[in-house]
Amino acid sequence: MSDEVATPSSGPAIPTPAALRRPAPQASGATAIAPAVASPSMAFGRVEADGTVYLQTPDGEVKVGQYAAGTPEEGLAFFARKYDDLAVEIDLITQRLADGRAKPDQAGVVIERVRAGLAERSFVGDVQALQRKIEAAQTQQEAAATRQAEHREKLREQAKAAREALTQEAESLAESTAWKATSERFAAMVEEWKGLSRSDRSLEQELWKRLSAARATFDKRRRAHFAELDSQRKEAVGKKREIISQAEQLAQSTDWGPTTRALKKLMDDWKRAPRSSRSDEDKLWRKFKAAQDSFYAAMKAADAAKDAGLAPNVEVKEALVVKAEALLPLSRDVELTTIKRQLRAVQEQWDKAGDLPRSDRTRLEARLKKVEEAVRKAESTAWDRNNPDKRARAESTANAFTDALARQEADLAAAQARGDDRTVRTLTESIESTRALLEAAQRIAR
Repeated sequence: MSDEVATPSSGPAIPTPAALRRPAPQASGATAIAPAVASPSMAFGRVEADGTVYLQTPDGEVKVGQYAAGTPEEGLAFFARKYDDLAVEIDLITQRLADGRAKPDQAGVVIERVRAGLAERSFVGDVQALQRKIEAAQTQQEAAATRQAEHREKLREQAKAAREALTQEAESLAESTAWKATSERFAAMVEEWKGLSRSDRSLEQELWKRLSAARATFDKRRRAHFAELDSQRKEAVGKKREIISQAEQLAQSTDWGPTTRALKKLMDDWKRAPRSSRSDEDKLWRKFKAAQDSFYAAMKAADAAKDAGLAPNVEVKEALVVKAEALLPLSRDVELTTIKRQLRAVQEQWDKAGDLPRSDRTRLEARLKKVEEAVRKAESTAWDRNNPDKRARAESTANAFTDALARQEADLAAAQARGDDRTVRTLTESIESTRALLEAAQRIAR
């Protein structure tokens, strides 16, 4: 119950929802004007001539205050608006709970404020209706609190599952050798962890320790790996710098043959040496190749100068090759002794004529070699033909075939005389075969 006396001089007031729907008050000193539309809540109160306002409840009347700033009717309307403000506030929070725009704890503050206003009885309006509104809002608030708790529990379970999955993934990556991709994944996992909802604190701490341990294991292995690579890189750089130094010394040599072999060996050493980083490899290779190129360029220039001095020999040896080729072809009746003497004379002149430029050497030497091989082959054939042992064996074979042929011809005559056609055919075939073998043996024996 309240004995409130309503006056216009109580300082600036915070507008209520109902106040926003009614006309603005007149300036101070002006005659009060009654609201254009009377509130239905006024029916739940009465006012006396002195401005005393009473609230009518199922339990009887309750004095709510006295209005001294206007007419009694304005006083009744004033206290009705206070009720309307409470009703609008509870309706608004109920609606906001229903459509999810108000949180349960925010709604609880409003419900308690309206409940306190109801208990204070400093208004005029339907007490039972307001009580029902409060109870309905309370039901909505409790349901929203239940949904919120369930949602938070669901988020906690999801966060727990997500953290467990991240921890298991981290432990599976602890032994990874995909250094770049795994490092990036660990960084992303930490950010994912930070974005998850809070769950069981002790479990979070346990899972975080496991994830951190897996990441630390991977980082330790990664650092060790790259430290080893750095050590290998330094070893490779040192080894290849040593090879480069040797190549640069050889680049000044004019001992072409041995130096060429030495550079090839250095190339083999280079291939066997460990590799350094890509940028180091490129720089070192350029220096090594520059030393090689310098030597081979000098050797090529020296060869070109030498070839220029040997150019007159080409015409001489060209003529000698033509002279040698004139000895071919060799017939069976040729006198090999004369041919060999003539070829030997060409060979002696060839040797005296000096070296050839590389561009002509292979071509001319191949032509001379062809003549030499033809003479050697003819000599070998003549030796085989005139070999006494071979001739004796051929003559013995020819004699054996002659005797065999005579016997077969005698047998053939006898078979013909007695009309043995089958034996005649068989002996005829044998005689032809023996005669062919005899001819071959006679050719060898000649």
